[in-house]
Amino acid sequence: MLDWPTVFRIIHVLGVVHWIGGLLFVTFVILPSLLDMEATKRLPLFDALERRFAAQARISTLLVGISGFYMLVAYDRWAQLADPQFWWLGAMLGLWAIFIVMLFVAEPLFLHAWFDARARRDPDRAFRVALRGHRVLSTISLITVLGAVGGAHGLF
Repeated sequence: MLDWPTVFRIIHVLGVVHWIGGLLFVTFVILPSLLDMEATKRLPLFDALERRFAAQARISTLLVGISGFYMLVAYDRWAQLADPQFWWLGAMLGLWAIFIVMLFVAEPLFLHAWFDARARRDPDRAFRVALRGHRVLSTISLITVLGAVGGAHGLF
């Protein structure tokens, strides 16, 4: 029988798959491909791709946050956030908070304009910096997913 906690768990997993899968695609396919392109063509293509994915990532991260909060309440897991054995719960919350700030605050308020200005001055350096940042976020994300899946199944 399908109950609300199960529905929210499904929403949570689908949201994470879309969000982190998209991050990995941008990190390991899009940005390296852009670095192989002629510098003058990079920014317009990156802007078009980034605009579409950022809109989708905003929806995914909101769904992940709502479903994650619901599960913390439904399963009464608040105390586990302070338990070192459940480090992966804090990692999920921290990763989610980083992306919420990036997608809803930093990117629209200043990061987009800052990157545009840098990419116009020195496209090679700007895209290398973007790739490095995405690699760091991807690494943190993969460690968090590993911890969350392992932790939810009793590995830790």
